[in-house]
Amino acid sequence: MHVLIPVLHRPIKPTGVCRHAVNIAQCLAETNEVSRVTLLIGEWQNEYFEQSFNLDSPKIQTVSIVVKRGAAARNIWYLNGLPKVANKLKPDIIHMSFPFPFLRSRFEAPIVCSSIHDLYPFEYPENFGYPQVWFNQWFLKQSINSSDGLACVSKVTLDKLHHFFSRKDKDLEKEVQTQAVVYNYVDFSTVELQRPATIDTETYKPFILSVAQHRKNKNLDLLIRAHKALIKSGSVSADAQLILVGSNGPETEGLHQLVEALDLRSQVIFLSALSDGELCWLYQNCELFVIPSSTEGFCLPLVEALAWSSKVVCSDIPIFQEVGSSSCTYFDVATESATILSETMKVAISAKQPTDICPDLRFSKGHVARQLLTFYTSINKSHG
Repeated sequence: MHVLIPVLHRPIKPTGVCRHAVNIAQCLAETNEVSRVTLLIGEWQNEYFEQSFNLDSPKIQTVSIVVKRGAAARNIWYLNGLPKVANKLKPDIIHMSFPFPFLRSRFEAPIVCSSIHDLYPFEYPENFGYPQVWFNQWFLKQSINSSDGLACVSKVTLDKLHHFFSRKDKDLEKEVQTQAVVYNYVDFSTVELQRPATIDTETYKPFILSVAQHRKNKNLDLLIRAHKALIKSGSVSADAQLILVGSNGPETEGLHQLVEALDLRSQVIFLSALSDGELCWLYQNCELFVIPSSTEGFCLPLVEALAWSSKVVCSDIPIFQEVGSSSCTYFDVATESATILSETMKVAISAKQPTDICPDLRFSKGHVARQLLTFYTSINKSHG
């Protein structure tokens, strides 16, 4: 089986979208059923795909596309250029890695859309701003309505998909042939830990960690205020750090202003575009991992933190209950109270370090690969 994964994406640094596409390629390449996986990337992505991701498998090939990075040029390429490339390469299935506009009639192979990570354009339109969110909503609608099959990253996301589309949107009455839940996987078996260069061993301080893009639903402002409350109450040392790993977004400016207002310039550290080795070093060495989101589609960082046996505090929302663990400490995010979060963090920090967490097989590479192959097979049968 030959699987084609388009991942032509604007950023010039690694993002969750790119990592998701690479993860799919890596797990499929380890199966006997898949003979080839082709990743379509923009020429500006060449460097970080080579440096940041392990693509050593002879089954994985990257094809660099020469096109401008701008949104208009990329969307036109998805409409016109991608069908030509796909029909020339003749894959058995095309696996879309994120929502973008495409015309199904121009493709010979069946198309799977596993871009259903979340329904943020409908749940949290303020994440995108206006009028940009209207394009995001349209792209998501178009991808869902045109695909031969849909894979959601969680049961919660699948339920939200039915809520926003099947029940309410009259423009999307077409039934897709297959809907499935396929979790993201975690595999750090080949990762070598590496301390981020920005962390000086001579001035190393205990730190709390969070991994999230700077978007409103991530509630990083709440976490910053809770960190200040921890310091003020003496629950942590005055120089204890909060490390926020994630790419910039609509909330970036406000987060930096909040740090300045609370006089936390030396305590709050912003990092982004880390390698797997650097990120895993942070998971292993943090005093506490905190993820205070109001909503999520899956939240891979939570699963990763648990895989490293980190102490975890997270919001008490359905998706975290689905993918999380009884080892997590939950707090009521609906209160939007920094005091409640800081008190929960204080309890978790003083708790005994978890040592008996067993790997969750739902998020293993082998299990996810089998799910994908079963999914592809059902799509191909329907398509044939």
